[in-house]
Amino acid sequence: MGLKDAVRSVLDPRTLGHALRLAHFSSYSFVRQVRRLRLGEGVTMAPNVSFRNAERIAIGAGSHIGEFCVIWAGNSTGRILIGDKCLFAPHVTLTASNYGIERGPVAIMDQPKVEEDIVVGAGAWLGANVVVLAGVTIGEGAVIAAGAVVTKDVPAFAIAGGVPARVIGERPGPGAD
Repeated sequence: MGLKDAVRSVLDPRTLGHALRLAHFSSYSFVRQVRRLRLGEGVTMAPNVSFRNAERIAIGAGSHIGEFCVIWAGNSTGRILIGDKCLFAPHVTLTASNYGIERGPVAIMDQPKVEEDIVVGAGAWLGANVVVLAGVTIGEGAVIAAGAVVTKDVPAFAIAGGVPARVIGERPGPGAD
């Protein structure tokens, strides 16, 4: 590719239009949405976290949300409530909305959504690439192993992993040998 082709490519209206679409998406999924969040004191998050329907998202004091996390509340009712001092590794996804999957003439994307709250208890740690589906409660202090898909509630102080996630252990108490 010569210099002339490179200049032509950069000045192509389609290239500029694509850049504007990316800027708009970034503004929508982060900048504009962050203003709607309920944030506790001292919350930290990576600059590329994606939020949807942030007016239904609350993040507790001292929590940290890692790079490329996706936190999407439902369009009408599904909330996401994250407790104090929670730790989310990179690429964690929480979605408080699922599509219907009935067989029939209605395409999945046109079926009614099922929205249910997600609750993450204080002090929980979600490893890299964890997915948490609508209606799940993760108990206080629970640890979710990297790559897990959480489809059911996880008790407090449990260690869960796998697809679908299941309890594989329990965090030791203070002073345990």
